[in-house]
Amino acid sequence: MRHFQIPAWGEPLVEAHTETPRPQGSEILLQVEACGVCHSDLHIWDGYFDLGEGQKVTLDSRGVALPFTMGHEIVGEVAGLGPDATGVALGDKRVAYPWIGCGQCPLCLAGDDIMCATQQYLGTRVPGGYSDYVLVPHPRYLLEYDGIPAGLACTYACSGLTGYSALRKTGDLTAQDHLLIVGAGGVGLSALHIAKALSPAAIVVADIDPEKRAAAEAAGASLTIDNSQPDAVKRLIEHTQGGPKASIDFVGAPPTTKFAIDALAKGGTHVIVGLYGGALPLSLPLFPFKQMTVRGSFTGTLDELRALLALARDGRIPQIPIESRSLDRANETLEDLKAGRIIGRAVLTP
Repeated sequence: MRHFQIPAWGEPLVEAHTETPRPQGSEILLQVEACGVCHSDLHIWDGYFDLGEGQKVTLDSRGVALPFTMGHEIVGEVAGLGPDATGVALGDKRVAYPWIGCGQCPLCLAGDDIMCATQQYLGTRVPGGYSDYVLVPHPRYLLEYDGIPAGLACTYACSGLTGYSALRKTGDLTAQDHLLIVGAGGVGLSALHIAKALSPAAIVVADIDPEKRAAAEAAGASLTIDNSQPDAVKRLIEHTQGGPKASIDFVGAPPTTKFAIDALAKGGTHVIVGLYGGALPLSLPLFPFKQMTVRGSFTGTLDELRALLALARDGRIPQIPIESRSLDRANETLEDLKAGRIIGRAVLTP
């Protein structure tokens, strides 16, 4: 099979040809039709995540060996079945849930693989979808996406799912409340679209890129704001009459988190999702004074992906901009993503 792999951390991907694996046990061989390119792929490509203050967590320390094939937003066709794989048939079209654990512990069996200590995430811990084939360990991780274009369906496995799960952590918002979304990249735009199906709150989007703010306006944001401006917090508090009741940071950098927390209304909830990295000193008295909640959200559960796909099949989620590119353009696409040149999501097609 053909795939593009990281030869050394931070180095351009190289094309490789290896023998197509044969599924064993409950495994399924999926022929990849589309694979989204996610911002977290940039961190995986570099081989580390920045914890701030000079600290890093490396992929080497997590047991990821080179060369490595990235890609965790995967849609494909069932091309092979292990002897114990039931519930899917050759030729079935499926979205792969990538956030897989050991598959045996109570957390995994309850569908909470993302809480499992033994991570087997497709494209981040085990080989993924920058390839024409990928192995999925069990049929329960393959979900139907009837009626959804393949290039869009694959993005629901991460950008859509991550936005959906973060939105569900903001609490019950009313039509009088405001929700702040920081970052209008692929995940932020997905969250903006999904929010309209989940919440009556008015949605404000903050981004330093005017093109991304324009995309958010076109997608129905009630207000967009350049959070790099000195008066951004003041303007946001004035517009929302006291600050947003909830905010989600899809960037996860010190300036974006500080901006959101400074603007947050009393009793509000701030959710940090983005993995840009760094560290931020926070005033501890702010927590009791503002009675606020600050929490993290990584991605979503298997059941949440099922619910999200159901919303999409019902036509309740508008499509984010999707640009389809050949797998040969993987390096170019990563560079474009790093430079902020992609609006919505770029999807690789073998």
